[in-house]
Amino acid sequence: LTISLLLSRSGQSNPTFYLQKGFQQYVLRKKPPGPLLPKAHKIDREFKVQKALFSIGFPVPKPLLYCSNASVIGTEFYVMEHVQGRIFRDFTIPGVSPAERSAIYVAMIETLAQLHSLNIHSLQLEGYGIGSGYCKRQSRVIAVLDWELSTIGHPLSDLAHLCMFYFWPRAVPLISQGSFFQEDIGIPSMEELISVYCRCRGITPILPNWNFFLALSFFKMAAIVQGVYSRYLLGNNVSENSFQFANVVQPLAETGLQLSKSRYSKERPELAEEATQPCSFIHKHERAVKENMQHRREVSQEMAKAEGLWNLFLPAVSGLNQVDYALIAEETGKCFFAPDVFNCQAPDTGNMELLHLYGNEKQKQQWLEPLLQGSIASCFCMTEPDVASSDATNIECSIQRDGDSYVINGKKWWSSGAGNPKCKIAVVLGRTRNTSASRHKQHSMILVPISTPGVEVVRPLSVFGYMDHLHGGHFEIHFNQVRVPATNLILGEGRGFEIAQGRLGPGRIHHCMRVVGLAERALQIMCKRAAQRVAFKKKLYSHEVVAHWIAESRIAIEEIRLLTLRAAHKIDTLGSAGAKKEIAMIKVAAPRAACKIIDQAIQVCGGAGLSQDYPLAYMYALTRSLRLADGPDEVHLSAIAKLELKDQARSLMAKM
Repeated sequence: LTISLLLSRSGQSNPTFYLQKGFQQYVLRKKPPGPLLPKAHKIDREFKVQKALFSIGFPVPKPLLYCSNASVIGTEFYVMEHVQGRIFRDFTIPGVSPAERSAIYVAMIETLAQLHSLNIHSLQLEGYGIGSGYCKRQSRVIAVLDWELSTIGHPLSDLAHLCMFYFWPRAVPLISQGSFFQEDIGIPSMEELISVYCRCRGITPILPNWNFFLALSFFKMAAIVQGVYSRYLLGNNVSENSFQFANVVQPLAETGLQLSKSRYSKERPELAEEATQPCSFIHKHERAVKENMQHRREVSQEMAKAEGLWNLFLPAVSGLNQVDYALIAEETGKCFFAPDVFNCQAPDTGNMELLHLYGNEKQKQQWLEPLLQGSIASCFCMTEPDVASSDATNIECSIQRDGDSYVINGKKWWSSGAGNPKCKIAVVLGRTRNTSASRHKQHSMILVPISTPGVEVVRPLSVFGYMDHLHGGHFEIHFNQVRVPATNLILGEGRGFEIAQGRLGPGRIHHCMRVVGLAERALQIMCKRAAQRVAFKKKLYSHEVVAHWIAESRIAIEEIRLLTLRAAHKIDTLGSAGAKKEIAMIKVAAPRAACKIIDQAIQVCGGAGLSQDYPLAYMYALTRSLRLADGPDEVHLSAIAKLELKDQARSLMAKM
């Protein structure tokens, strides 16, 4: 019996050998010699999973035999058929055409999607891994070859692992970075690969916590590389270049750290800029959008979605906390239609938060998913014309159970978003009478499709004479014997105020975040006008009163920005309940300060400030309305006083 044997340069972890017997070719994988980590180099697991995958036609080499007897060749091993193909160690795939290069990348992603679509139970691999809690365990899944450390994990970890080369540190020699990001060499963008993957799996391309998985991949790779170098020092690694890994660990770990702090890598500064300053995206397309508002805005939405600037407001989707989003929302506040372009517009943001937090699976599938996609819009129906809605316990619109349905009767107004042509669903707060319940447990929230018989969109409402066409405007809506399935009720009867508080959690200060940006834009207009206009033989900024307005505006903006960030930080660390006072404070301070700054900007611009030549009049109307729309100042001030008195009393008791 004559067998040719050749040590393969592949297999940093388990020694791999090429075998040939006549015209037959095989590959042997064995455990390395010497002391090993207890859960590493599991040749038996590798053979088991390849055998299961081969049985259903997944592209793995055909496994032939497994030998647990270490006395045969010194360690346990298994043999599989040799697969004739190409292995590309350079991510630029040199030597092929751009078309073939692109096809190779697409094939790779389609294969990964196929793997993630397999059923663990039909493969009889139920006990192969723990499954839940994968990210906390930080296990590693390696794609088609080298299955020794694979487990039942998280699909996005595999996808992020394949996307690491987009962020690969320049200090680590692996790819030809000089030409890697040229568009003409055929490598698809990360967004295109994600799109292919999600299409193959039939899932939404909005990937939750994507940056977390990218960072995790780099941290894992740094740990693996450290292990490879450690085995080199112990003499257990057969690869001739393993000594080079000593200098690789730190750059990989630093890249992971950078990714964990931002949405995009420092190696792609153009994307980092877009992530922290979305209005730079808007500025690129602002003129085109204005020329054809509806069509161009939809095009810009698709472009924003492709660049990952989508649903930034929702932490579960974007991975951003409230402090992160505060800085982004400030930028979008400088441009009227920017929130809509990024799917971060009210009232949809609040309604999406509500469904995310409290909707059941059917409600999420039917309404939340299309809202997150931006394919439909929504409205929120709370305020009523016939009662003082600043005290929400006055709400009289009735929601009454009738068999397997609820019947809604009542009048609503200031229902934001109802005029949007894409508005398909209304979230309605109403009274489900229960005389034995407290005042705050007599109301419920229910989902009402706008097309339901009995829903009457009565009239649009103007704000200081302006009709808001950007987000669908504000409408009066009547509900006349509107019948919807009982399954449309959210969370349960009497849970309306509980849901309302959750809806207004992070969303409580989104308006305030945007108002900071709006005030910045007003100050910019004021300064530009003051520098150009001459009155009484000198520039306007030379007049002391104007100079003082500019200075006071800057001070006010810095104050409300810091208070906004403080409120956001408290929401991030203590939750909405722990940030009640800061939330109420900024909801008073931000619109007040912005109104004063806009008013002074109008004064500096003179008659032009009242006209359509400047956006100031509309800005004032929008900002002034927030002092009612987000709750009257007086209600917030009363709440602040109560909380302050309580804090002072607690502080006094602590000192006694």
